[in-house]
Amino acid sequence: MQTVKTDNPNPSAPQMMPQRKRRGGTPSEYKKSLQEKQILKRWYGLSERQFKKYVKETLSRMGKVEDVANELIRRIEKRLDNAVFRLGFALSRPHARQLVAHGIFLVNGKPVNIPSFELKTGDIITIKESKKSKPVFKDLADSLKRKDVPSWLSLNKDKFEGKTIGEPSLPEVSPPAEISLIFEFYSR
Repeated sequence: MQTVKTDNPNPSAPQMMPQRKRRGGTPSEYKKSLQEKQILKRWYGLSERQFKKYVKETLSRMGKVEDVANELIRRIEKRLDNAVFRLGFALSRPHARQLVAHGIFLVNGKPVNIPSFELKTGDIITIKESKKSKPVFKDLADSLKRKDVPSWLSLNKDKFEGKTIGEPSLPEVSPPAEISLIFEFYSR
């Protein structure tokens, strides 16, 4: 019987095949557009289904709206969970989503527990009086003093009240993804 000499210190272990080297080069157009979609989707914390719905609805309005990229960002930014995050009432978008889902906020004096609720200009967002004493809002007054809000929102730091006073714009938001590639991905 002949034995094969190997570099493997454990001869009873199975031999590993040498791994193939990955090909370099530039990524395909599909890969680039998929990556851009994933980046923006994760940035806002949306599911694939939600994100696809926003993009498809925006694409369907293509002739009616002059800048579809701005329209997509406007619609996603005006979600209640995002506005709560932008106002500084929550530490992150997932945290804002959870707070909204637990019914902590009022919009125009009415309780809203739907994170995807779309705000309109003039809507007032407040924290329920009964919820202001919660531990999550213990240091809110201090953190709001240092908070700068986007130009489309106004914040009353004493009353813990926010108001939508305009429309979000693409340059102000400056998303970390190239929006045109996202539309390209969903246009396939």
